[in-house]
Amino acid sequence: MGHTASEASDSPVRHRQSRSSRSPSPRTKRLRRAQGEREVGRSREREDEKRDGRGREKSNNSREVERERDGAAEEALAAKKKVEPSFELSGKLAEESNRYRGITLLFNEPREARKPNQRWRLYVFKDGEPLNEPLPIHRQSCYVFGRETRIADIPTDHPSCSKQHALLQYREMEIEKPDGMMGKQVRPYLMDLGSTNKTYVNEKPIEPQRYYELLEKDTIKFGNSSREYVLLHENSAQ
Repeated sequence: MGHTASEASDSPVRHRQSRSSRSPSPRTKRLRRAQGEREVGRSREREDEKRDGRGREKSNNSREVERERDGAAEEALAAKKKVEPSFELSGKLAEESNRYRGITLLFNEPREARKPNQRWRLYVFKDGEPLNEPLPIHRQSCYVFGRETRIADIPTDHPSCSKQHALLQYREMEIEKPDGMMGKQVRPYLMDLGSTNKTYVNEKPIEPQRYYELLEKDTIKFGNSSREYVLLHENSAQ
């Protein structure tokens, strides 16, 4: 009986040891391998999500910094413009700087003022008859008409004319050429300087303080004077 009891008590132990020492089946191995790969994949996904989150946060921070920097730059530029000194003349100083022979001029030449390339001339007529020789008007960028002989390039002695009556100004302007291309050309313009009795082009009064382009063969008159000034150049067909 003792021998039988001993066998009965030893047999379960031997059976458990046999099961624990047995190697896992191929199916179990595949399951474990798949489970491990899923764990690795989930771990990588979590790491990627963390990196993406940090990247988005960093990008948002960078954009915010750039906006702040741009805003600061704009404010600095605006402040600079506010305190930027002006070198333009104004008031009495501008008036004093625009004097010639002690007389304040009623005009300022524009930036596009140029001497003409063509030899323009004014032919003077009275009652249909030519007076003297043609007046050359191609040697300067502008010519003043008026009764004030100290500054008038072309004096107009008639009592109806103002001291500074009108201005002939050459200006370099952009024009369209015959071939359709754009180019620059110096053209003559006339401005009435606020005269009392007006300036006329082809018998029509022109508005003061505005440039009017003159064309070849235009006729100019000042005030009530009967003299006529006809604009021609050296190549004009007379």
